[in-house]
Amino acid sequence: MTLSAEQLESLYTTMVRIRRFDEKTAELFQAGLVKGTAHSYVGEEAVAAGACASLREGDYIVGTHRGHGHCIAKGARLDLMMAELMGRQDGYCRGLGGSMHIAALDLRILGCNGIVAAGLPIGTGAALAEKIRRTDHVVIAFFGDGGANQGVVHEAMNLAAVWALPIVFLCENNQYALSTASKRTTAGPSIAARAAGYDIPGARVDGNDVHAVFEAVGAAVARARRGEGPSLVEAVTYRWGGHSMRANLPDYRTKEEEREWMERDPIARLGHHLVEDRHVTPIRLKELEERVEIELERAVEFAKASPEPSVELMEASVYAPHVEVREPAPTGGRELTMAEALNEALHGEMQRDARVFVMGGQGRGAHRRDLRRDARPA
Repeated sequence: MTLSAEQLESLYTTMVRIRRFDEKTAELFQAGLVKGTAHSYVGEEAVAAGACASLREGDYIVGTHRGHGHCIAKGARLDLMMAELMGRQDGYCRGLGGSMHIAALDLRILGCNGIVAAGLPIGTGAALAEKIRRTDHVVIAFFGDGGANQGVVHEAMNLAAVWALPIVFLCENNQYALSTASKRTTAGPSIAARAAGYDIPGARVDGNDVHAVFEAVGAAVARARRGEGPSLVEAVTYRWGGHSMRANLPDYRTKEEEREWMERDPIARLGHHLVEDRHVTPIRLKELEERVEIELERAVEFAKASPEPSVELMEASVYAPHVEVREPAPTGGRELTMAEALNEALHGEMQRDARVFVMGGQGRGAHRRDLRRDARPA
C-alpha cells in the first residue's frame, strides 16, 4: 500500500501532535495541573498513527492506560483531552475519567482502560455487535506486552477466531511491563507467534517504522472488513520515559539501551524519509510542527478555563436516578418456575430491542439468536 505525500504529511503531523501532547502533559503534571497520574506515549507514536490511518470513521478502537496516542490518532481533540486530564468539566468524560479512561463514543473510541488487557474483551464485544448488525466496521484493540500474558487475552482471541470477528489485536511491545523486561516473563519466540494457536494471521513488525505498521495493520483491517476474521499484530517499539509519571521507580534500564532506542526516533525517521524522498522540504516540516504548537497552546488555555465538575454532576455519575416502580397487575394466578419466568423476560426484551441477544442458555424455552445464522457479514 503506497502512501501519498499528503498521507505522509498527515502521519507526520499526527505523530508530532501525539509527542508534543505527552511532553506538555509531563510539564503540567509536574506543575500539579494534571489530576491523578498519566503514562507517556513518547517513542511509540508510529504505532497509533500507522494503525489508525487504516481505519474509517465508523471503525472502533479500544485503548490502554497509555492511551493518549490512540485517541489522538483516531481524531480526538487536544483541547477536550487536555481538559479531561486536568479534571475539568469540558473534558471528554466531564473530567471524571482522567488520563487512563478517556472515551469518545462519537469518534468510536470505546475508552481507554486502567486495567491491564481489559480492552480486549470490550473490543471483541464491539466486533461481535458489528458482525451481528452485518456492517463492515472493524475494531482495533490495543494492548501491551505485559497485558499479553493476561488470561482474558486468550479468551478474547479464541472467541474472535471461533466467530471470525472483525477485530485486529494490536500488541504494542515496548519491552517492559512496568519495570519487568518482557523476555523474563514471556515464553516463545514472539507474541505474534501465538496467533498460530488460534489459526489466525500473526505479524511482527518494527513499531518505530510507521510504514511497516501501516502496511501490517492495513492488511489485517482489510481482512477483517472482508469478513475473514481477526489478526494479531505485534509492533516492537520502546517508551522513552518511565512507566508512569508518578512511578518514582529506580532505574531498571541501562542508559545505553535508552540511548540506542532514542536514536531510532520514529518521528525523526519519518521526517528524514519525507525530506530525502523530496515529498516535503524541511521548511514544510517546520510549518507542520508550528501548527501543532499553536493547537497545543490553545488546548492548554481551553482546559485551564474550563470549570471543575460540580457536586451535582459527580453525584449523577455515581448514583442512578430513582425510578418509581409499581407492582404488576394480577395475572390470574398463573404460576411460573424461575426458569420459565427468566425465559419469558428475555424473550420480551429481545422483542422490544433487536440489539439484545442471549449467548448460551441450553434450557427448555431459552430464546437465542444463532450467530451462525444472524451474524453473516454483509
